[in-house]
Amino acid sequence: MAKVKFFGGAMSVTGANYLIETEKSRIVVEAGMLQGCSDCSYANFEDFHYDPATVDAVFITHAHMDHIGRLPKLIKEGFNGPVYTSEPTAALAPIMLEDAHSIDEEEAEQHNREPMYSQTDLLESIGYLHPKKYNQRFSVTQDIDARLQDAGHILGSTIFEFWIREEKKETKLVFSGDLGNTPMPLMKPPAKIDSADYVFVESVYGDRIHEDIDVRRQKLEEAIESTIKNNGTLMIPSFALERTQEILFELNYLVENKRVPSVPIFLDSPLAIKATEIYKKFSHYFNKTAHEQVLSGDKLFQFPRLEFTETVQESRRINNTPSPKVIIAGSGMSTAGRILHHEKRYLPDPKNMLLIIGYQAQGTLGRRVLDGASEVKIHGEIVPVRAQIKAIGGYSAHADQPALVEWVGNIKGVKKVFCVQGEKKSAEALATRIKSVLNIEAVAPRIMSEFEF
Repeated sequence: MAKVKFFGGAMSVTGANYLIETEKSRIVVEAGMLQGCSDCSYANFEDFHYDPATVDAVFITHAHMDHIGRLPKLIKEGFNGPVYTSEPTAALAPIMLEDAHSIDEEEAEQHNREPMYSQTDLLESIGYLHPKKYNQRFSVTQDIDARLQDAGHILGSTIFEFWIREEKKETKLVFSGDLGNTPMPLMKPPAKIDSADYVFVESVYGDRIHEDIDVRRQKLEEAIESTIKNNGTLMIPSFALERTQEILFELNYLVENKRVPSVPIFLDSPLAIKATEIYKKFSHYFNKTAHEQVLSGDKLFQFPRLEFTETVQESRRINNTPSPKVIIAGSGMSTAGRILHHEKRYLPDPKNMLLIIGYQAQGTLGRRVLDGASEVKIHGEIVPVRAQIKAIGGYSAHADQPALVEWVGNIKGVKKVFCVQGEKKSAEALATRIKSVLNIEAVAPRIMSEFEF
């Protein structure tokens, strides 16, 4: 009897980790880090709940750390098989893992502990990546086949289809990974899956409906104009993957069409700068509109008064540039990175604005600010929050409840749906909605639970 075990990503947005066992094979889907919680750093050091040496293959949907962050640890502890992922993810993974390792080393020094894995472990893990193209079914083990489809979430994000053979019976499992919020400025819509027996669908926004996507560019324009009018600084905490590139794409349009006044715009994130270079190489993965712009010669990530500040010295010089100005910096939830230095400097002034354009997990500084905190602690200092705080939900890279239900509803033959990668409230809300609208059994599995099929 085959089974799926939920070792991460159950009642939690982050830390995705699922084990599929058959009589002949064991494969793992995702090896993600827990993020956003007070004890996440310690939880990520815990052993896996299975022997990595007994796993035949690993599948990674995309290069965000909550999906790939513990891969080097998995290999360090004995995994010695192929890691299947898309071509862009294989290109992005090294820079994402290197950045996470640098942060881990800093935290290890602060807390007098060993890092989760070494630089050698990190470099070794890159050699295990087996990039695959979309839409091509291939054999994984003697009783499991797989295929990758475009999830439309970030560059290279993947939906996995698995066919599991037991005696004369074939069962199909589908893991959505993170599904994109259609239409997105750069990415294609998530692929439609024709059929499946069991579906494992993300539920980050399983209890919410995004604002009208058509007004997101207008709201960005208004935020820039308002900050310029106040002679202030607009801070945009942004995830290095996808969100930064989307914002640059939108700013390119606003600047080239003179929709906003000309002001200095800084991309202050070494990781985002590296990721943007990889985006340029894989522009053929973009949607038709964005790709045609690239083919026409439009440099989507290069426009007047945009400056990439890669070094620490360049970053510090931003302070010497008089307002008004725009600063895009990581991390997207204000948990680390250069955005913290800017927030510490500019949050106390009501002329400035913090523009939140992505999901803010519980326990993060970004979530506290979004929830209305009057002060926050940054680098050990209490910082008053007097700047304007705005949020644009339309830039979320995750599908909302109606889109998730529609995506599941397009799949024929579904016996059961598992709502994963969402907080308890959103996962359970999505399960309830799927049951009522689609009349399909749906559950929000608990951590450490298992399901036989």
